[in-house]
Amino acid sequence: MSIAHIVDWRLYVVTDAGLSRGRSHRAVIEAAIVGGATVVQYREKHASTRQMIEEALELRDLTRRAGVPLIVNDRVDVALAVDADGVHVGQDDMPVALARRLIGNKLLGVSAHNLSEALQAVRDGADYLGVGPIFATTTKPDAAAPIGLDGLRAIRQHVSIPIVAIGGINQANAADVMRAGADGIAVVSAVVAADDVTAAARQLRALVSVTQEKAL
Repeated sequence: MSIAHIVDWRLYVVTDAGLSRGRSHRAVIEAAIVGGATVVQYREKHASTRQMIEEALELRDLTRRAGVPLIVNDRVDVALAVDADGVHVGQDDMPVALARRLIGNKLLGVSAHNLSEALQAVRDGADYLGVGPIFATTTKPDAAAPIGLDGLRAIRQHVSIPIVAIGGINQANAADVMRAGADGIAVVSAVVAADDVTAAARQLRALVSVTQEKAL
């Protein structure tokens, strides 16, 4: 069994410097972990490699103390440099099979927007899927069209590895997403842009946990 099946995927928080309202990644993630974040993804598209390594090292120290996995978006080199717990790649990033060869047994997540991409990711060695966007989102300007809850259900029916749903997820729809078959929700603005990051994370974690418990 892959280590992915023992990871708590319920609240997967993704960093975004542009939405953090001037707060550092460290400050935001520290607050999110206090609120119940169970996985952290470091996503940074504009910083230098040196800055990314420095920021990822800070987050790695935080997440290790909290027992929360740290995933690095796209940059396999940064993930290896800081000994992160895994890497997440999109459809236009490093090929999944190549990423797997480079990172060994670390966690490997893959973005999937439809069933075909999901099945290919599984064949290529993904440990978990980031499925979406479920709803319309302004966080990622180049995001694909929303797949909706039906799109999530269709993928859930055909894959057994963990699914983290992403895209436009907030307090109003998180429970519906979990009921549609997600193992967790990935959030960006709903947490990192909140006035009170800890409170936002705590509320989402509670919603997801209650829904998950009712499904058992």
